[in-house]
Amino acid sequence: MSKKNIVSIEDRIPKLKQARKKKANRRLIFYLSIFFFLISIIVYLQSPLSHIKTIAVNGNTYVTDEEIIESSNLTTDTNIWTINRAETEQLINKNPILESVKVSRKLPWTIDIHVKEQQIIGYIRNETAYKPVLGNGEILNVTNGTFNGEAPLIYGFDDEEYLHRMAEELKELPGSIRNVISEIHWIPTDENKNTVLLYMNDGYLVKGTIRDFAEKMEVYPSIVAQLDPEEKGIIHIGVGIYFESFNQEEDEDMTEIEGIQDNEESTESE
Repeated sequence: MSKKNIVSIEDRIPKLKQARKKKANRRLIFYLSIFFFLISIIVYLQSPLSHIKTIAVNGNTYVTDEEIIESSNLTTDTNIWTINRAETEQLINKNPILESVKVSRKLPWTIDIHVKEQQIIGYIRNETAYKPVLGNGEILNVTNGTFNGEAPLIYGFDDEEYLHRMAEELKELPGSIRNVISEIHWIPTDENKNTVLLYMNDGYLVKGTIRDFAEKMEVYPSIVAQLDPEEKGIIHIGVGIYFESFNQEEDEDMTEIEGIQDNEESTESE
């Protein structure tokens, strides 16, 4: 029979004690690490290190960063982890010019506020001031504040129904064309309550109707491109499209706009 190494109990006891000691030390280090980690979290949450340092606002044009931050009730003394984002979004979204608000955290110290604004499609005379009109036809009752961007002045719309219709059409109109409009006057007649007269920034007048206004005005750049820039007049975009010069005689003052007239007539017939 082969000989086997025989280890006495006396020799094994020191090794067992050493292994148990290492195991106990590792366990102690683990528990101490968790303890100090929890202490660090508590200290962090109670210290200025967890406070907001930056509030970033984006997506706004008409409302200032300061107005949005003030309405959020967030300050540099606010703990970034105690923010109720849904509640903060509701507070900010009380501003009627805002369509939507999203609040998010960007660690370690930044709050990001992204807003989407309603379109301001014009300004209407109200008592002694011009007040902004939103794309849904609502008139903002503001007494101060600065609104950036360009929008036409709106006159004569004393009927809310027609103002809402006009606002919806202006909302659909590309901004590049809407910004060329200086003034919009509602001039209803017994035959047509939808008649409007526009004063353009390039010197032309446009006479048309509220119905399908956005669709018809989209061809405005093409119409102007066919006209002599030195000759101003009225561009009619109602039933058919034609140009009426200020300088021509009454019996020959109407010029059809080539290439667009036929398209317009076919659209009306549909």
